[in-house]
Amino acid sequence: MAERYPSYIEFRDVCKTFDRPVLVDVNFEVRAGETVAIIGRSGVGKSVSLGHIMGFLKPDKGRVIVAHTDITEAEEAELRRIRRKVTMVFQSGALFDSLTVGENILFSLELREDYSEKNRDEIVSGLLRMVDLEEHIDSYPADLSTGYKRAVAIARALAAQPECILYDEPTTMVDPIMSDHLGRLMLRLKSQLRLTSVVVTHDLDLMRLVADRVVFLHDGRVIYFGPVSGLDQAEHPHIREFMAMDRVQIS
Repeated sequence: MAERYPSYIEFRDVCKTFDRPVLVDVNFEVRAGETVAIIGRSGVGKSVSLGHIMGFLKPDKGRVIVAHTDITEAEEAELRRIRRKVTMVFQSGALFDSLTVGENILFSLELREDYSEKNRDEIVSGLLRMVDLEEHIDSYPADLSTGYKRAVAIARALAAQPECILYDEPTTMVDPIMSDHLGRLMLRLKSQLRLTSVVVTHDLDLMRLVADRVVFLHDGRVIYFGPVSGLDQAEHPHIREFMAMDRVQIS
């Protein structure tokens, strides 16, 4: 399967329409171990792209490859198999408010087919240590800042031992210090665990820190796909305007 579909994730001429076209002939790929950022203004199809990768949405046209497998017409049983390899960190964190931080992670751990109660406390503590939150193991989500909730959500995602993590706006509504912390955490996980990642973000500092390549969407179309360094030389007027607005905000 990997020979037929060498890229870990691939969109081939993907189209999706709701009340208007949201994705139009979208093509890009994510290699195993690579981080690709999807950027662009609100409403250009970034989160819809993540929905297709998770199999929550199906394209109207085109093919979607995930974990070296064509999932375009996959049945739910096959999608469940894929979702054991590919997990998503939602913008909200999607934590269970009635469970402590440690119990949230244990919930994900218990879903694993190879789960054993042996050393479970050590595993939970180790995952929280990995995201620098071990001291919050007995806290509840309501006690945590938005940034800490995202870090816990990342630890919970890691409990499933995924091959790939999808991040939906991980630094939205967090302060610059926590934004930098989350970015360096994502970079560390990529380096230590060799995770494949897709990051939807408006945060160009995060993009520059963690991404190997970037997909720039405008009106549902890919107007740039390539190395992050190439964005500054891109001639497309929408990319130039987007990058210029970022420089204005920084200054």
